[in-house]
Amino acid sequence: MGNQPLFVLSDDTERSRGQDAQSSNIAAGKAVSESVRTTLGPRGMDKMLVSDSGDVVITNDGATILQEMDIEHPAAQMIVEVAETQEDEIGDGTTTASVLAGQLLAQAEDLLDEDVHPTVVVEGYNEAARLAREAIDAIAIDEETDDDLLEQVAETSMTGKGTGGVTPERLAETVVEAIRSVESGDGINRENVRVRTQVGASATATELVEGVIVDEEPVREDMPVSADDATIGVFDLEFDIREANVDAEYDITDIDQLNAAIDAEEGELKKYAETLSDAGVDVAIVTDSIDDRAASYLAEEGIVAFESVSDDDATAIARATGATRIGSLEDLDDEDFGHAGSVGVETYGDEDLLFVEGGDAAETVTVFVRGGTEHLIDELERAIDDALDVVTASIETGGVVPGAGATEIAIASHIRDRAASIEGRRQLAVEAFADAVDVLPRTLASNVGMDPIDALVELRSRHDSEGRAGIIAEGQTGIVGDPIDYGVLDPAAVKREAVESATEAATMIARIDDVISAS
Repeated sequence: MGNQPLFVLSDDTERSRGQDAQSSNIAAGKAVSESVRTTLGPRGMDKMLVSDSGDVVITNDGATILQEMDIEHPAAQMIVEVAETQEDEIGDGTTTASVLAGQLLAQAEDLLDEDVHPTVVVEGYNEAARLAREAIDAIAIDEETDDDLLEQVAETSMTGKGTGGVTPERLAETVVEAIRSVESGDGINRENVRVRTQVGASATATELVEGVIVDEEPVREDMPVSADDATIGVFDLEFDIREANVDAEYDITDIDQLNAAIDAEEGELKKYAETLSDAGVDVAIVTDSIDDRAASYLAEEGIVAFESVSDDDATAIARATGATRIGSLEDLDDEDFGHAGSVGVETYGDEDLLFVEGGDAAETVTVFVRGGTEHLIDELERAIDDALDVVTASIETGGVVPGAGATEIAIASHIRDRAASIEGRRQLAVEAFADAVDVLPRTLASNVGMDPIDALVELRSRHDSEGRAGIIAEGQTGIVGDPIDYGVLDPAAVKREAVESATEAATMIARIDDVISAS
């Protein structure tokens, strides 16, 4: 080639290599992590996110914050994916996972500056993650997950989040009752617990409804708005005149033929109401449309009907009542219909809500969330969703660990104890992992108003002497105490997933030494 340079990339392609690429990626990851750090813990602060269209979200939920942020940097997107993975798998601990990933990157940056090879850092981090899982298993509380324990887990998850003045203790009881309602010998179907929000009243009016609440109103105003001991049919069909499968024209030459055609149509529409009435149906849930004339006949028969019901709502009503979704009115059977103790339409402001409660085969329950403003009930909904997820995880995985930073202190201590037995430079990465984990209790201490260094020293001392110690928010600041005594508990699965997802993201970013981007 005559020592001439060979260009394989277009002129508008940007490329950074080596330390520049590593520094850029690590800085982006750290920046995203730091953006949610102040939201961690019971005294975590909220973030206000304003879109370019003026929409406002106020929350301290890590996953929500990162999802709402307009993040373009690919390395920073990996931290967002950490939060999303944590949210999808467990439902809580997203801020913990994001902060840990950022601190692992910060420690990796220091190691790379000291000429520790990225591969060595990755190996050390993976070894430390294994030790962290050992520590989590060792500190897990081997107790049966009774309701009191589950309520403590739910309360811990919701503490520090916007609950509109209602105490987390009361909400925790509602959450545990909801999960227990859908628990069976086959496990828990989390999808059978729905959360419905409605502006109006205070958050203390939040309650558990044994059934389904959907945003629907009757097709006609002259239909009944309530029914007790109701028989319910869920129909996937259109209550209208059937259309021919072929194009056809009819030549009507006199008024009698026209009247006969009209009578035939009326008869077909009336048959819908007669068929449902003969079958004893009180409530018709229809996923398609209902012709106005058919609706009038249904009203005459005393049947309340709802049209264009969404697929999700129809499925939920079927589950709650034991109904089968019906695609044809031919050969109807009693087993096709569901039953509910009560069905009623209630008006809240300008909205009508359909309540289907007390079904014979009630597999679905709804947490009916009330609040004074949209922002409040949105945050309350996120808090309750997280609590439902952690209670489910606690039951299914059967393990809880002390919260308030106690588990992180145990992890860091265990890793440092084992680090001395690890040969070579990997030991530096293992110890750096422990330093990164320490940032979590330090952040908790800082967020409750304690000196983070003094708190960390006391946490380590109390852990060594008493076996566990955490940051407890009390009064205007915080104290170091035993989280078990204060009922601060987390599912072990939250900690395991946070360690695994944060480690994977940090090691992936640390290994990148070349970034090629097209404009």
